[in-house]
Amino acid sequence: MKKIYHLATCSTCAQILDDFGAKAKGFELQDIKTAKITPAQLEEMKELAGTYEALFSRRALKYRELGLNTKTLSENEYKKYILEEYTFLKRPVVINEKSIFIGNAPKVVAQAKASM
Repeated sequence: MKKIYHLATCSTCAQILDDFGAKAKGFELQDIKTAKITPAQLEEMKELAGTYEALFSRRALKYRELGLNTKTLSENEYKKYILEEYTFLKRPVVINEKSIFIGNAPKVVAQAKASM
């Protein structure tokens, strides 16, 4: 599978997708705000990433709003929050066959681009 989960309204995601340019051809794009992540999709991401925590964004505004920064979350809680609120998915998530690249750190983006 070749897929990129992103947020269309996120300027960082847009910049990364633009940087991928023609290399992203053949990848299915899913805007996680308009097409919610399904439990099956999240499970597939987790299998590649190893944990739900690896997919969870602590930068989301709701992370502090909900007081999650003061709690120790379980894997099931990470899963629940990601499925309930798209903002908790660290993005973009690039899946290229059996490889997954999570987030917008320059090193991760470079690795994702090199894999395309």
